[in-house]
Amino acid sequence: MLAEIMLAALWIGLTAYVLFGGADFGGGVWDLLAGGAVKGGRQRELIEHSIGPVWEANHVWLIFVIVLMWTGIPPVFAAVASTLYIPLTLAALGIIARGSAFAFRKASTELWQRRLFGATFAFSSVVTPFFLGTAAGAIASRRVPPGIARGDLVTSWLNPTSVVAGLLAVGTAAYLAAVYLTRDAERSAERVLAEAFRGRALAAGVVVGLLSAAGLLVLHADAPALFAELTSGRALPFLVLSIVAGLASLVLLWFRAYLAVRLSAALAVAGLLWGWGVGQYPTLLPGVTLRDAAATDSVLAASLGTLAVGALLLVPSLWWLYATFQRGHRPPEQPLHGDG
Repeated sequence: MLAEIMLAALWIGLTAYVLFGGADFGGGVWDLLAGGAVKGGRQRELIEHSIGPVWEANHVWLIFVIVLMWTGIPPVFAAVASTLYIPLTLAALGIIARGSAFAFRKASTELWQRRLFGATFAFSSVVTPFFLGTAAGAIASRRVPPGIARGDLVTSWLNPTSVVAGLLAVGTAAYLAAVYLTRDAERSAERVLAEAFRGRALAAGVVVGLLSAAGLLVLHADAPALFAELTSGRALPFLVLSIVAGLASLVLLWFRAYLAVRLSAALAVAGLLWGWGVGQYPTLLPGVTLRDAAATDSVLAASLGTLAVGALLLVPSLWWLYATFQRGHRPPEQPLHGDG
């Protein structure tokens, strides 16, 4: 059971990264689409306030997933990292550029510098989840064979499933961010901003729903084994959960239930992610099961023991961080008044 426990912990970490880090990226998407300096200024202030305290903490989950992969299932880590090194490298560069630009824009005083760093931050927020999504699509469509760089370095991640997965990753990030920002705006008594992000969340939710439906059609043609599991196998309940939660989210947004919609939106995204995981289990790579790829019991036991001790410190700290900055806030220099 050690391998199963390790894989479940890894997938929980991946889910946390998608829900928190994904919303972080989505904030950058809306930063890009906010408009000019005057029209979009208030929206960008709210985005900066919402992601400012956690933009580095969110990537703890990505590091967590990477460490568990190379210690718990090293053959899978080696195959994925070598075959998909192009999209993973581009994603890493995007994370670095995005974080640097976010920090430098805050400290810059010249308008041209703020625009340059703002454009870098926004562009990186779009391309980074896209490349991460293409990597996930490559694994889901079973284009990553076992071994070092045994898969095609280009077509493994440039294929119909990967492209749809990349677009879905960007859309999901934008959707989560808009949902979260509606509540942040409401908590700060910014009704105009709350309405603006409500409209964006509704539009993004519809787009993500259409992309998900298109993704199923693509899977039917490009990855029939995973499609069969999602639509008639063990993963079907998770797919149903995702659909029901997604529809509930649109209804809650329509009635401006901004707090409840956070939970339903998270369930919709998590259901889709866990549906993929359950559908592909126990096969991690073509011809490689979890039992084949798992490290020895002694390594797994040491890793899980260390994880349990670390969680006693990390989880309460992250909870306190998020809870602290979810309280009502107005910037001390000037209160937010809405969009333009």
